[in-house]
Amino acid sequence: MIRLQRFGRKNDPNFRVVLTDKRNATKSGKFLEILGFKNPKTKQKKLEAERIKYWIEKGAKISPTVHNMLISEKIIEGKKINVVPKPADKGADSNADTNADNQRPIGVEISDKSADIDNQEK
Repeated sequence: MIRLQRFGRKNDPNFRVVLTDKRNATKSGKFLEILGFKNPKTKQKKLEAERIKYWIEKGAKISPTVHNMLISEKIIEGKKINVVPKPADKGADSNADTNADNQRPIGVEISDKSADIDNQEK
């Protein structure tokens, strides 16, 4: 799998484009080959196009972020993948539950309470 691996100091991110086994954790540091790097602060990128194409031909999968980077650098062709997930529409579901509770007639609640008070007095 070809993906990004973060390295560098705290608040100073740098990323390596690495070839690694899919089962390795991203922060484990294990990789087979460094295929490039990206510095998001200086916008500097260097990708080894020949090696990336070689590994893709061998069957290496690409993470969505690296896929978009390779398309923008014109190393591979295709459409970019939307990496940012769509926000879940939780507002409609939670409002449905609260609206069901709020649609009880107000007078019924008042009369129930007054009936309880009347029963306690007797």
